[in-house]
Amino acid sequence: VAKDLGLQLPELLDRGVRVVMESTRQQFALHEKTGHLVTVERIDREQLCEGVEQCVLRCELIVEGEM
Repeated sequence: VAKDLGLQLPELLDRGVRVVMESTRQQFALHEKTGHLVTVERIDREQLCEGVEQCVLRCELIVEGEM
């Protein structure tokens, strides 16, 4: 994420960058030392998208301040 935004890791942390999801369970997070988008825990497709052919997890990346 840091690389995609063109930011260095300290800038990423200073801007309060965070991942926000529609669901109450947070499935993704930013790794503090690398700036990579990572899964918080194992994702169980059958549990999350039971009976749905196409499983999509939507999330937003919030960056404080101007880019």
